[in-house]
Amino acid sequence: MDRYFVVVPFFNEEVGILATLDALAAQSDKRFALVCVDNASTDRGPDLVGSFAARHPELDVRVIVEAVKGTGTASDTGFRYAIDEGATHVLRTDADCIPDREWVARIRGAFDRGADFIAGRIEPRRDQGFRAADGVVLPLMVGVAESYARVFRRGRGFKTGWILVAGNNLAIRSNVYLECGGFPHTELRELNEDRVLFDRVRSVTDRVVQCDDVVVYNSIRRVRAYGYINTLLWYWDRKYQPAVVDVR
Repeated sequence: MDRYFVVVPFFNEEVGILATLDALAAQSDKRFALVCVDNASTDRGPDLVGSFAARHPELDVRVIVEAVKGTGTASDTGFRYAIDEGATHVLRTDADCIPDREWVARIRGAFDRGADFIAGRIEPRRDQGFRAADGVVLPLMVGVAESYARVFRRGRGFKTGWILVAGNNLAIRSNVYLECGGFPHTELRELNEDRVLFDRVRSVTDRVVQCDDVVVYNSIRRVRAYGYINTLLWYWDRKYQPAVVDVR
């Protein structure tokens, strides 16, 4: 029987994590366990997750700790915990994002159609100082990044071509995760752990799909902190190195 787990790594997210958890509690398909990975938080974030779990006894909420700081490390710890607990499919979003109400249901549908790995679509959140210009510039930035990568990240030895993958909106079969090696144990400043994961995935399977109807609303706080160009350079192999990486 299929068992779905959703992994949410978090670090000092007391301001916004409840919005993410509320969105998961409101999913049309609630047939999943929720694993929240506390990545050495020093704020009230872990307490808020505990309070949320107490308010939602109908949900299977687990809180685990990964003391070694790093987005890739925390994600890998969460995925491997889920798999050890019997997960057949593992989904990930982040603690500053809002999954659409049909997020789990549509991912389940894509898996039922034979996918091994699913990359969803990200849209900017409208509740974090969204400006009219963001509606034009942010999609343009995504388009530029996607066009560049399709040309320069093709590589040899891959079973399928490149697609845009965001760590806050992806899902994978557990056996494929183990076979490819999973997320790298890296810090956020070093590289995009989602990109590394996808290259590992497409080295072992060609059953990867990009689903535009699998939507997560993404935080724009990094754009507000860095500006458009520096944000693009940040995601382009960390060509911009800010003084503050964990933007809050």
